[in-house]
Amino acid sequence: MADRNGNAKPPVKKESGGGAYAINIDNFSKRLKMLYSHWTESRHEIWGACEVLAIATPPPSEDLRYLKSSALNVWLVGYEFPDTVMVFMKKQIHFLCSQKKVSLLEVLKKPAKETVGVEVVMHVKTKSDDGTALMGSIFLAIHGQSRSEGHDTPIVGHIAREAPEGNLLETWDEKLKGEDFQLVDITNGFSELFAVKDSNEITNVKKAAYLTSSVMKHYVVPKLEKVIDEEKKISHSTLMDDTEKVILDPAKAKVKLKAENVDICYPPIFQSGGEFDLRPSASSNDQHLYFDSTSVIICAIGSRYNSYCSNIARTFLIDANAVQSKAYEVLLRAHEAAIGTLKSGNKVSAAYQAALSVVEKDAPELIAHLTKSAGTGIGLEFRESGLNLNNKNDRVLKAGMVFNVSLGFQNLQTDTMNPKTQKISLLLADTVIVGVNSPEVVTSISSKAVKDVAYSFNEEEEEEKQPKVKPEANGTDASSSKATLRSVNHETSKEELRRQHQAELARQKNEETARRLAGGGSGSMDNRGAMKGSGDLNAYKNINDLPTPRDLMIQVDQKHEAILLPVHGSMVPFHIATVKSVTSQQDTNRTCYIRIIFNVPGTPFNPYDSNTLKYQGSIYIKEASFRSRDPRHSSEIVQQIKTLRRQVTSRESERAERATLVTQEKLQVGGAKFKPIRLLDLWIRPVFGGRGRKLTGTLEAHTNGFRYSTSRNDERADIMYGNIKHAFFQPAEKEMITLLHFHLHNHIMVGNKKTKDVQFYAEVMDVVQTIGGGKRSAYDPDEIEEEQRERARKNKINMDFQNFVNRVNDLWGQPQFKGHDLEFDQPLRELGFHGVPHKSSAFIVPTSSCLVELIETPFVVITLVEIEIVNLERVGLGQKNFDMAVVFKDFKRDVFRIDSIPSTSLDGIKEWLDTTDLKYYESRLNLNWRPILKTITDDPEKFIEDGGWEFLNMEASDSESDNSQESDQGYVPSDAQSDSASEEEEDDDSASLVDSEEDGEEDSEEVSEEEEGKTWEELEKEAVNADKENGAESDSEEERARRKIKAFGKSRVPDRRHPSGSLPKRPRMR
Repeated sequence: MADRNGNAKPPVKKESGGGAYAINIDNFSKRLKMLYSHWTESRHEIWGACEVLAIATPPPSEDLRYLKSSALNVWLVGYEFPDTVMVFMKKQIHFLCSQKKVSLLEVLKKPAKETVGVEVVMHVKTKSDDGTALMGSIFLAIHGQSRSEGHDTPIVGHIAREAPEGNLLETWDEKLKGEDFQLVDITNGFSELFAVKDSNEITNVKKAAYLTSSVMKHYVVPKLEKVIDEEKKISHSTLMDDTEKVILDPAKAKVKLKAENVDICYPPIFQSGGEFDLRPSASSNDQHLYFDSTSVIICAIGSRYNSYCSNIARTFLIDANAVQSKAYEVLLRAHEAAIGTLKSGNKVSAAYQAALSVVEKDAPELIAHLTKSAGTGIGLEFRESGLNLNNKNDRVLKAGMVFNVSLGFQNLQTDTMNPKTQKISLLLADTVIVGVNSPEVVTSISSKAVKDVAYSFNEEEEEEKQPKVKPEANGTDASSSKATLRSVNHETSKEELRRQHQAELARQKNEETARRLAGGGSGSMDNRGAMKGSGDLNAYKNINDLPTPRDLMIQVDQKHEAILLPVHGSMVPFHIATVKSVTSQQDTNRTCYIRIIFNVPGTPFNPYDSNTLKYQGSIYIKEASFRSRDPRHSSEIVQQIKTLRRQVTSRESERAERATLVTQEKLQVGGAKFKPIRLLDLWIRPVFGGRGRKLTGTLEAHTNGFRYSTSRNDERADIMYGNIKHAFFQPAEKEMITLLHFHLHNHIMVGNKKTKDVQFYAEVMDVVQTIGGGKRSAYDPDEIEEEQRERARKNKINMDFQNFVNRVNDLWGQPQFKGHDLEFDQPLRELGFHGVPHKSSAFIVPTSSCLVELIETPFVVITLVEIEIVNLERVGLGQKNFDMAVVFKDFKRDVFRIDSIPSTSLDGIKEWLDTTDLKYYESRLNLNWRPILKTITDDPEKFIEDGGWEFLNMEASDSESDNSQESDQGYVPSDAQSDSASEEEEDDDSASLVDSEEDGEEDSEEVSEEEEGKTWEELEKEAVNADKENGAESDSEEERARRKIKAFGKSRVPDRRHPSGSLPKRPRMR
């Protein structure tokens, strides 16, 4: 286990003979040579010109402490030797200790002589001896060396800051100070010696950091989430004790390290409720964890492996307000800036200066609250002296140095009335290794991104508060609704909030679609490629490139992709990409108005503009309007601007798409430095071609990709990490297989099949048919044993897959893979629903980023960010099931349909869509989406002017039905059946598709309307005659298309009357 001197003992290795500790001779020789070389080369600069190094290690203690003497023991011989005196001279090394320690150190005599030419002299102290005589012999040797060099007073270096403890060290200190020696402090010498770590030390630091960050990620964060979600009361000290137990037992944190090599750096720190201390010496008090709204929780943990330390600290925000959110974002940027400076050749002070400059730029009011340093060096000691990351340290960074980069804000005032949240502190810390070109953050697997540390738990409270306003508006007592809040009004509130959220999503979606369509594209896979940031735009390099102005009129410069607008008598150029939209209107006096709306950085629909942060103080023109007496010229100018806008946007979109193309690179097979991660006995889908029996294979994770191979040489598939769009892990619960699924950016070949989806799976249960026919008893021992065997097999396979996924996730968490943003996603079965995506029924399950079905083929993988809207079709009373139509942002992509979803899943699906910010609509009809999308792409301006997607809004269509009779009657679906549909067809489920909007009217009124109503042919003739009388001989193609798309959005069809008086059957529109 470990002592408490700050240095844990390594595991005991028994020799075959005597059962003693085994000292690593090679390591001792290498480091002894380093010590003497460093001492000789820097004796006057760092070591105080000392001729002798005298190190006294105190006896063991139960307190956690870090001592230079103990660190030297571990660094040099691998173990701590308490109650021991070591004296290093130019030709001799003296050890003063007990007989047991001498027997361990005897093996050092030969390598010391061979390496640096020094003789090791042992002085054995017995229990009854106080060591005075032995100390005298050492002092004589020191004086002898000094006289041989012509010095009267020897200069002896010692660690002045370590007070003597125990009889032996107190006697040694007294004798040492009583001799005629010049004593100098050599603490800085050892700090410099320990600063740069070798490969073995770096490995120990990385293992300690992996344990620390794993405890934070796999234990602390889930524990806090569970406590907050279940509103449990738990004290900071209890959390400290539980976390310490997990550190000391690494298996609980899913880490395969031996427990005897592990210890804590300090007791884990948990702080909340307004009482914060950002020092490592802080402690967790007995107060309960406080997690109300606007509260802050700080957690810091440190662990050691083979005596080498690591540290991590995270701050968690609960329903943060604007002040807290801004402070954390500034702290995060400052922390990353400090880490970014830790490169070989930079000064140590550069880290704090980089953090300070970020705070000065982004939030100067927070400078007074910033910690006075950005951390310290870390290694055998938790805080290595001389490596403080403050503003005054001019030491030069070297590759192999290790730092605990710790930065925070202390005692921030927040705009809250709660005394426990009025004053908060924030803290971030990571363990970082200095590299030649870039630093390595070895605790990065525990995320500190805002999305991963900011939690919102007050949504339910807002839902409950909403209905309380309504009784007051009706003149009733607000308190009277309190008793029924959770029964009736709570459900109403949830539906009302969802409706309000959907209305806001509809507004945002229409604006987003309008912006995208105005750019001339039918939709893009994401919004990033649609527009350049205006900071990258440069229409004219100098004023001489401007075209010669003819008149003060709007000009379109096709060559330079700009428009010139007359402003206060001057022609001002604007790059076409800054234009959001342009429209023209004409009044009754034939005066035309041209309205130009610009893209403004920071608006909700321009999130990727670099100017948002670059030019925060600048003033932007949002829109400009011009008046013209020439309607023809106005329309030409508007058309030219739109055409140029469309061309530029299309080109930039194509360029962005080409830039994101993933080239299938060559797999770099892991070698001695990188041992591949393996998962055995897997099947693959799609299967390899060819004849012969199908074989299982092995999946290996290499340096830059996966390789699956069987025993046949020609059966191999490589999947590059850069080509993976989504990765899924689905353990077997109610299925027969456990699987890993990869959805790719670009197609690859698996055998002779081109595919974007590759799946690897293992069967957790063998399909067995019992021969014998008879019904067996539930208590049959053979049956019970077989069930237990199957359950154990399933658990083992799930665990093997889980371990593989965890190791690959850790690999993907390394800095070189951050650009890929990869992590295995796991389907959320509780949100799943049954449906028919292709030909057979399947269980479709959402994940955090997709909607998937990974059991039946063909697979379903729908990326949520690529969805434009979702239309729930055939939704109505009396329906047993409904359909879902997924419309993608790329309108050239076919609408994806999921049919026959049970109506019992409707509320759950609507709730899921709403929480993922997906706009959904409901309709009583199945829509024929192909002509709808074609109509939109053919005339996007008309689509935008008509309200965008609101034609699908069933409630809005109902309310406008009286004002839209002309459009209702002017549309006849092309795939409608004839009027002679049979009565048997009317009884089918799809008869509900022709439900009238006036279903709520009385039956007597409907009967009278059917008796008195005219036939469809008569109504059509009357409409044609009316058009002729009004001078409209025939509708234009545009008018018919407009009425057609409006008719698609209605929840009913015109009341076509059958000769028999009954409503004819209308088929589903596909």
